[in-house]
Amino acid sequence: MARRGGVEVEEFGIGFPPKAKTLTKKNGTEYTLNWLPLGGFVRLKGEHDSDKAKGSYGAAPLATKIKIMVAGVFMNLIVAYVMLILLALIGVPKLVDNQFTVKNNETVTKQQLFVGYVEPGSPAAEAGLESHDVLTGIGKVGATTQAVTTAEAFPALTKQLAGQSIEVQYLRHNSPQKATVQLRSTQEVEASKTTDNPKGYLGISPGEYSVSRYTWSAPVVAGGLIGQFTELTFKGLGSALAGLFTGDTKKATEQVSGPVGIFVILQQGSALGIQFILMVIAIISLTLAIMNVLPIPALDGGRLFVTLLFRGIKRPLTESTEDRIHGSGFAVLMLLFVLITIVDVKRFF
Repeated sequence: MARRGGVEVEEFGIGFPPKAKTLTKKNGTEYTLNWLPLGGFVRLKGEHDSDKAKGSYGAAPLATKIKIMVAGVFMNLIVAYVMLILLALIGVPKLVDNQFTVKNNETVTKQQLFVGYVEPGSPAAEAGLESHDVLTGIGKVGATTQAVTTAEAFPALTKQLAGQSIEVQYLRHNSPQKATVQLRSTQEVEASKTTDNPKGYLGISPGEYSVSRYTWSAPVVAGGLIGQFTELTFKGLGSALAGLFTGDTKKATEQVSGPVGIFVILQQGSALGIQFILMVIAIISLTLAIMNVLPIPALDGGRLFVTLLFRGIKRPLTESTEDRIHGSGFAVLMLLFVLITIVDVKRFF
């Protein structure tokens, strides 16, 4: 979009500086690989609004500047939409409650029950069950195990087998496993309900993972998911900001994750199939579009907001003023990047 507007592109970078390597140079543009894995950037000639040299961003008309600033947002949004359409056609995972769907065109192609949380010291923990294990069957030792696919039916099944020795069959990294577990008794579970630490028969919180496929409604499903996850993203940002302002660091940090967290989520979710990984990538692309359109200094939305603000108040946007605004914004972003990375390391390791 910059080239179409007559603005020279000096660098196209994958990741944020410092620079790790120059990949190639072509048509006056240097293509680089950088150390901070936070997306990418385009460095234009004369990026300050006050620059007036030919081929510079500053000399471009306001309409061209707006097109350049929203181009990245638009591409992230298009990538997310196209990926979600493809996922709807081959199978889109259900990641949230009441996820958008078109019921009369939905075909459930996969349904699994997995271990979401293992209570320390519980029968499940003693038997070696771990978070993200996929449960495939449960039953009395020596008897035929019963398949379980829904989180709703699981508590009733363990209640029926209360106090008995059972066999739990599961998948770990797609490898079949089994464990013998002595369930808690009905008396023990009922007695715990009157305490601050209620317990279950097995001691896990099950999660449900399903995949649904669509045909003619795939574009509708993709659009609905973009709307739903956009709303959830803003709610998460609101909760994080509320936590920061009230000093509730736990509430603030549990809503966000960085490169370390994304790597762990993709690694742990690999056992759920390629659809899960593609879904996470689509949501990341959508989140980048949302964050880039917000008036955050140093990001596209922030640059556009500052430009329009100074046009509105009819004051010149000097190079020093622009540097202070976006330099401060970038410094805050880098600080948040470091803090989120520390939180992710503590959370996952």
